[in-house]
Amino acid sequence: MNERNPTVTEADLHAFADGLLPPGENARLEAWLSDNPEEAAKVAGWKAQNAEIKTLFAPYARTKDSDRLLVTSQRRQDRSRLSRRLSIAAAAALVFLAGAAAGHYGPQLLGRPEIQLASIEALPRQAQSAFLVYASEVRHPVEVGADQEPHLATWLGKRLNIADLRVPSLQKLGFQLVGGRLLPVNGTPGALFMYEDATGKRITVLVGRNKLNTTTSFRFANAGTLDTFYWIDGDIGYAVTGEISRDMLRQVAEECYKQFPSS
Repeated sequence: MNERNPTVTEADLHAFADGLLPPGENARLEAWLSDNPEEAAKVAGWKAQNAEIKTLFAPYARTKDSDRLLVTSQRRQDRSRLSRRLSIAAAAALVFLAGAAAGHYGPQLLGRPEIQLASIEALPRQAQSAFLVYASEVRHPVEVGADQEPHLATWLGKRLNIADLRVPSLQKLGFQLVGGRLLPVNGTPGALFMYEDATGKRITVLVGRNKLNTTTSFRFANAGTLDTFYWIDGDIGYAVTGEISRDMLRQVAEECYKQFPSS
């Protein structure tokens, strides 16, 4: 950050890009960005990602007046799993159509932007690091192979305290399970599932908990040729990472979303 204005943080820039700053702060950020062209280019890239995500998910939009009530971290204890899944989907659609594709939405989040942004932004970085470390490994890319899939799901489910954790099946998209492993995510047990297609190209699916994540977010993150699509369901984060087209990455993420349990 520019030393002349140390109060402009990464969280401020994300909030500005997502349209979440209070009205009085926008002018200050615009003035700061005019003096910092590199940061301005970065913010412009984030805005372009937001617009792209909004376009990608437009066909799934189904909104109604009551949808705003779904964007909340206080879920009723007696709500059925089906109701929770429908709430998540409707809230996500509303967020995309509202233009806040990063998913930082709602009164509670507006009151604590830096905490939420910090916890959410950590997920794609960890997913990309895990991909770079393990996807290129030839002899030992996973701890438990695909031939032990039931054991893999039970073992990782216990470590993550997810009773009904499933290993997503991506065969209809051309990806076969290689296996999975235990790894740290936010300092707690996390799971990494690995898949590859007929050409040997691999993708990974990361699952991890973070008690600060209390809402649903959908975002793309990019690091060179590596793309990650990630989302939050309650306090569980999911991230799909690979060097594949964004359209295929989106299809993989959607298939995983359908198969993973709701928190």
